Amino acid sequence: MSWEETLPGALAGGAAHESAALSPTMESDAFAGFYERSARPLWAYLARVSGDPALADDLMQESYLRFLCAGRQPALLAEGEVAARRYLFRIGSNLLHDHWRRPRTESIEETAEQHFSTESDAVGSDARMELGPALNQLRPRDRQILWLAYAEGYSHREIAEVAGLASASVRLLLFRARRRVAKLLGDNADRRNV
Repeated sequence: MSWEETLPGALAGGAAHESAALSPTMESDAFAGFYERSARPLWAYLARVSGDPALADDLMQESYLRFLCAGRQPALLAEGEVAARRYLFRIGSNLLHDHWRRPRTESIEETAEQHFSTESDAVGSDARMELGPALNQLRPRDRQILWLAYAEGYSHREIAEVAGLASASVRLLLFRARRRVAKLLGDNADRRNV
């Protein structure tokens, strides 16, 4: 999905007049390139941490909108694309935290269709059968830091910046999260062997 398809939907909801204000902060071509390089990793991060692809779509759209409206793009791009990407992930992380803080109600209509599906695809099903349920049993913060460390390859300092944690605590939190995943995987293997 291109940024032209993503952002006009967000701007149409009453902020369309602000679209003209967005263009001076970042050139269209520069943003299009940045979007193409960062959209898939951001969506994957939001989807894995939240466990909800539809929510990840919404949060990704909102993240880019806030990124553009912040007006910090020239300064961030001067620091390098890595800084801009970390800032974008920070926005996404904050949106996730805000979502988790809201009171939660869920009806049968809101339940993800994957929970009702009995079909499984052969590609990677073994890994998902073992790792997916184990990750889903973790706390959201544990899923978040594991994803940032292993899927995105972020350093402890970068994880701290994105997740809003103290830099010194990331190492311990990662250790504990890895230990929980290993225990859950071991427990699941024991149950299959019984």
